[in-house]
Amino acid sequence: MIWLTWRQFRGSATMMAAVLVVITAALALTGPKLASDYAAGIAACTPDNTCLDFFDRFFGEYDTLFLALTMVVLILPALAGLFWGAPLITRELEAGTHLLVWNQSISRGRWLAVKLGLMGLSAMAAACLCGLVVTWWSAPLDKSAVPEMAQMAPVVFGARGIAPMGYAAFAFVLGATVGALVRRTLPAMALTLAAFVAIQIAMPLLVRPHLMPPVAGTFELGRENVDGFGAPKGGSLQVFLRTSAVPGHAGAWVLSSELVDETGRVISSGDGGPGPSTTVARGVPVSTTTGPCSPQGAMAGGCTAEINRLGFRQRATYHPLERFWPFQWIETGIYALLTLGLTGFCFRWIRRRVS
Repeated sequence: MIWLTWRQFRGSATMMAAVLVVITAALALTGPKLASDYAAGIAACTPDNTCLDFFDRFFGEYDTLFLALTMVVLILPALAGLFWGAPLITRELEAGTHLLVWNQSISRGRWLAVKLGLMGLSAMAAACLCGLVVTWWSAPLDKSAVPEMAQMAPVVFGARGIAPMGYAAFAFVLGATVGALVRRTLPAMALTLAAFVAIQIAMPLLVRPHLMPPVAGTFELGRENVDGFGAPKGGSLQVFLRTSAVPGHAGAWVLSSELVDETGRVISSGDGGPGPSTTVARGVPVSTTTGPCSPQGAMAGGCTAEINRLGFRQRATYHPLERFWPFQWIETGIYALLTLGLTGFCFRWIRRRVS
């Protein structure tokens, strides 16, 4: 049975292995230079003056490749579900070969166990290897990335560490289960993709923020959490507050961020600012015509110090970067439980319903 499964599966497995070998070899050759360039840049900068500028330049040189590799790791589990999981049972049902296969000495349960075991483990190994190699190669870029692309950011988190292994196992068994239910390959592939994408969107939005209690803190304003200031004619000061970063916690996943005054009252906020993760705090009672927050003073950098002196702060809840690996293990465990549940359902359905 194992040999038969391998003969059916070896073409796609060989293609997947070849792609992984090419990616791994390319990253292994370029990774050391990337790490040395990062180390040299850090050694040449000073934290208070030029490190942020270096991070921007360094990440900007590799941002396209960074995003491409992230997308490859994110897509890989979905491909396992679409092209390995969904046709697993529907291929036999559509061709009618199940009538022969399931009436031999090999039981349906053993047939399914071998199929799921061999192909599922291959999908998990491929996703895990790809995720770990990309995590190793991207380490310097993860340290210098903009907050929206930091290691704990929802999109990047799913393409790092061991989480892709859990996604691949779940997607593969999801495809097999959907195929057993609908009995047609193309509808099974479409439903598998829709269900997997929905779950992948729901996880960072509804589940991951609550895996651990978030940390709450209040921070002074500075270059890390302020994108700039606005001074509308006849109005009070506007602060463009960066909602994706908190000072002193590089790489943190910020869940909420707001500007408060010295009493803790939230300053009214708008919906958008100059950046993709910026909110506009309006109505800050600071003069924009004279003093440190006038156009001349703001250009000299005195406005930030004045706002801090008056007691304005950023209040945020966040998950620090130190929780990356605990989150990876917890989320992988959740997907493992979902995979086991679907596997049990699939065995039960094959034995009792599919004929």
